Amino acid sequence: MTVNHIHISECLSGLKELPDNSVNCCVTSPPYYGLRDYGNKKQIGLEKTPEEYIEKLVAVFREVRRVMVEDGTLWVNIGDSYAGSMKGGAGYPENAMNYKQGTNRGTLGKATLVKQCTGCKNKDLIGIPWMLAFALRADGWYLRQDIIWSKPNPMPESVTDRCTKSHEYIFLLSKSRKYYFDSKSIQQVASQSVKSRIGKVENVGHKAFAAAAELDESNPMFRKSTTREYQYADKANKRSVWSVPTAACKNAHFAVFPEKLIVDCIKAGCPEKGIVLDPFIGSGTTAVVARKLNRNFIGFELNPDYVCLAEKRIEEELGIFK
Repeated sequence: MTVNHIHISECLSGLKELPDNSVNCCVTSPPYYGLRDYGNKKQIGLEKTPEEYIEKLVAVFREVRRVMVEDGTLWVNIGDSYAGSMKGGAGYPENAMNYKQGTNRGTLGKATLVKQCTGCKNKDLIGIPWMLAFALRADGWYLRQDIIWSKPNPMPESVTDRCTKSHEYIFLLSKSRKYYFDSKSIQQVASQSVKSRIGKVENVGHKAFAAAAELDESNPMFRKSTTREYQYADKANKRSVWSVPTAACKNAHFAVFPEKLIVDCIKAGCPEKGIVLDPFIGSGTTAVVARKLNRNFIGFELNPDYVCLAEKRIEEELGIFK
């Protein structure tokens, strides 16, 4: 299948056309549950129950695992949803997507969904992200980390009985126990309190001691209690809370994640000239970032209008370098 190209296809059908072990990394954000009607019968997100929605996503990512190399990683950005009250505009399907809460990522807008939200009471937070994470783990993925996308500029909410939602999840999963992860490429600036150990430490029984020839006990950074010498480090391992402002994309469809959010996903998860997969590529953010970082991409999108939008965006932002 052609790389650096967005294929107009339902994602599961498109993935079945890819050979085994052919992509290095997958970075994606599937349609959120009950949020948008994209006007296509094959769309994901308007299932009758959260369980059915999760089941469909698990099937998609099972196919992603097949086409991924053994040391590949999956990065999934997904938001949560609330069970609705069946009152106001959101209680009527024909008005649901125009209702104020229906435009807020994470609120159920379809009456049919609200009625059949199994086990949920009115106003319950459904827990979609963790439902997906645990389902993927049960299906064979290694669930490695939950990363918090903290939004300094969240969408305002007119709620008075809870805090305004200002975060989403990114889950890091891997195909195998050992996998490609370039931690140095995404290191952050270290604080003054961060130190790194230097010198050789040898273990004898339950005790550890440093080879004397490699350490200077007169160094103020030498600690007799640990027989180790320290130095201040310029870089530190990246933390698991990422503060990234939301960003608008001209003419983009809903559920656009900012480019800055996925830069480190791609840098850490895919080697240069490798292939990044996005089965829900939408307006093309993954494609743009992948090419800027000297990676290739394969994308699938169900709606031809969004493909045209993404291709125009890629042309404008990358030009001859696409």
